[in-house]
Formats: sequence, C-alpha cells, structure tokens
Amino acid sequence: MIANIRDARFENTKVAVDWIEDLESSDSRIHKEKVIEKALMAANLGSATAQIFLFNCYLAYNPFYTYNIKQVPETQGLTGCSNPWTEFWALCEALRTRSITGNHMRRMVEECSKKFDSDEWNNLARRVLLKDLRCGISEKTLNKVLGKTDWAIPTFGCQLATDSDSHVNKLKGMVRLENKLDGVRVLAFLDANNVVTMYSRNGKIFNNFDAISDTLSAHSHNIKLALHAGEGVILDGEVVSSSFQDLMKQAHRKHDADAADAKFYVFDYIPINDFQRGIFSKSQGTRIFNLSKVLVDQNTNVKIMPGVEIDLDAPDGIQTMREFGEKSVAAGFEGIMIKNLAAPYECKRTSSWMKWKPTITVDLEVVDIEEGTGRNVGRLGALVCSGEDNGRIIKVNVGSGFTDDNRTEFWNSHVTSNNIIGNIIEVEADVITQNQDGSYSLRFPRFIRFRGFEQGEKL
Repeated sequence: MIANIRDARFENTKVAVDWIEDLESSDSRIHKEKVIEKALMAANLGSATAQIFLFNCYLAYNPFYTYNIKQVPETQGLTGCSNPWTEFWALCEALRTRSITGNHMRRMVEECSKKFDSDEWNNLARRVLLKDLRCGISEKTLNKVLGKTDWAIPTFGCQLATDSDSHVNKLKGMVRLENKLDGVRVLAFLDANNVVTMYSRNGKIFNNFDAISDTLSAHSHNIKLALHAGEGVILDGEVVSSSFQDLMKQAHRKHDADAADAKFYVFDYIPINDFQRGIFSKSQGTRIFNLSKVLVDQNTNVKIMPGVEIDLDAPDGIQTMREFGEKSVAAGFEGIMIKNLAAPYECKRTSSWMKWKPTITVDLEVVDIEEGTGRNVGRLGALVCSGEDNGRIIKVNVGSGFTDDNRTEFWNSHVTSNNIIGNIIEVEADVITQNQDGSYSLRFPRFIRFRGFEQGEKL
C-alpha cells in the first residue's frame, strides 16, 4: 500500500488520463491486465500516478469499504485544480466511518469535487465513491495481477451449498431442514454504529431494499445483543417477494425501485470480524439457537427462517427428510436445504450445507428458432417452444443444454431443410413459473433431446 498518503507527490497529480483512459481504450481482458501490470511495475518504481491509481482501485473494489452515499455530483469544465488526492482519501475515510453524514456529508463531497479537474473527479474520484471505476475491470481482474501484493483486494465470500446428490455419504447425523426459498441471497451488514448495508453474495451493494434496511436499523442494537456481536454482525438470508421475476428486476434497478413487497428471511449470521477471516467456529446448532432469541417482530418484513431438526441416522431419518422435501415442493418451494448442526460457518462452498431440489421435464413443440449472438453467430441460439402441461400453456426460449456441435447441426438443418420447427423436444427445468400475461414459463430450461423428427408429432 502507499507508504505515506500525505506525501506531497500525491497533490496536484492527474491520474485518470494516464490509467483510466488506457483501461477504457480496449475491451480486451488481456489489455486490461497488461495495464494493471504496468501500473504495478510503475508503482514499485515509485510512480506517484501509479500508486494513486492502485490505491483508488483498492478503495473502489474493497467490498468492506462503503461510503454511504448514493448520489455523487459531476462537475463540468474545471481545469488547473489542485487535485488533492490525500484530501479525497480523508473524505473517503470520513464517509466510510460515518464521521460525517446527511447535509454535512453532501456539502463536503461537493466542496471536494470542486478541487479536482473535471476529468479527474468524474472519471476517477467520483467513481471510487460509487464503488465502480466503470472501465471494464473487477476485483477479480485486479487480483489476477495484484493478488500476491500489498495492493490485493480483499475477497468477499459467504457460505454456499453443494448438491446433495454429489454427497450422499454425508447425509447423516443431526441436521436442520429448511425450505429452499426462491429469491435473492442477501447479506445484511449491521456495523458497530448500527448502519445497515445490504450486499449480494458476490459483494455488490443492494440499494433497493430500504424498507428492510429500516427495520434492521431499528432493531440493530437488540440483534447484536442477542448474537453477542457488538462490533458488528452479518445477517445471512434470502429476500423474497410474490414474484421472482419482479424481485430480480427491483434488486438491480438503480432508480425508482419498488420493493415494498419484499421480505427478508434470515437463516444464519456471522460476526463481521469472523467474516473477514472466512470462518465462524460456532456450530450451526448454536447459531440457530442464538437467532431464535433475536427480537424482531415476525409481523415485519424481517423474519427468522423456520426449520426442523432431524436425526438422519434414526431408522426413519431419511424417509422423514424425503417427506419434508416432497411437502416443500408441493407448497411451491424450490426444494430443501440440509444443514449439518455441528458445522461452523465457512465462507466457501461446503457440504455442511446441501441443497436438494427436484427437476421437471416437459415435452414442448418448437415454434421458432433464433440465431445465436457473439460466438454463436451463424448457428443456433435458442429454440422458441410452447406446449401444454396439466392445463398450463407454457411458452419459453430454450437456449442451454446444447453442445457446440448441436448448435451447428440444428441451425444448418433449419436453414437447409426447415425441419426443426414443428418437432417436439424434451426440456428439463427447475420449476414452472407464471408470466405476467397469464401464460407459464420454465426456470432455467435445458434441452435434453428431440422426441422425434416427425413433423407434427403430438405432445
């Protein structure tokens, strides 16, 4: 990291033109990596602009640094300014620690913006505060070059589940069964100052669940007290609403989001300090017990995830799990989660959490065919399909499940003989979903096989 952020070399220095524009000059991943390599080499040789650039990358992509500001002003036509990067970094720290808030925060940001040339502020400093340099790089791009240096970006990882079909031998002992919710994974950070920040499982900030955030903020003190995490805690859970499609649209909207219907089901927690280390040693059973003491009114939009505990080693253990899973699917859930009650929380994919969910197959008629894009130009992109299943009219584009040879073969057959449309294909999917027009679709549809090549084959 920069040895002395108060070094006079970091004043009156233009950076964006040197590095951001170079990154923006090509969409090539290799080009961007070479720019970062060049910056690292220059920084090690003492280049002030390279050190400023890499430090700003660290501030922008460190998932544990948030600046609690949604709108940052742009400037126009400013040149010949002092470009005081050390003052900007002090502002970042004040925003991160919430030493300044509200109108004072907005005034300080505006005042700082006027001390930078417009290209420096708009193309670098402002983007740092918005947590995205917008030049086609990510923390993965940076860490591919910087991963073993002092400039490495801390990684953001939560516990992930494996498929139970791959770990049948580990279906044993005391476990907790929960319904597998059909929503968006959310990690809600409640820091020492009771500030709530909501992240995706990949470390992207969600700004569109204000009602949930307000509830968590109101209960933050009691939550941390119940979980013995006064320095800050992360609530791990799923945000759901009445419509998965609508929820996904709202989750990623930047403006005018409507997430009033959303509810946050909390199924685990980890203290922030342990999250940064990557492991929380308390057992799943202890964590569930502690969550049961969290004082959140279950009538609000924040709820503690219900579940049941069973012994898979008992004579009827596996059968009990299967029955729970069947009831879960019948009730409209994706499947079930199976959690080892003796296991710690680990920030990686682990068999301590396993998921079981059914798949469905339906036979549908190909009614149209779409050419691919990108690497699939000149061959199959997707089969447009429709059909009826138990009285439900299904309309869906099937674009996965094909090999490269399939894509070429099917597209050529369509172009030369027009013998694809009208045939029946078997499609595998996770679940049937309802569209806004009343028709139905499939979640994650995958091509399995043609049922035959006879034109007009009946379902």
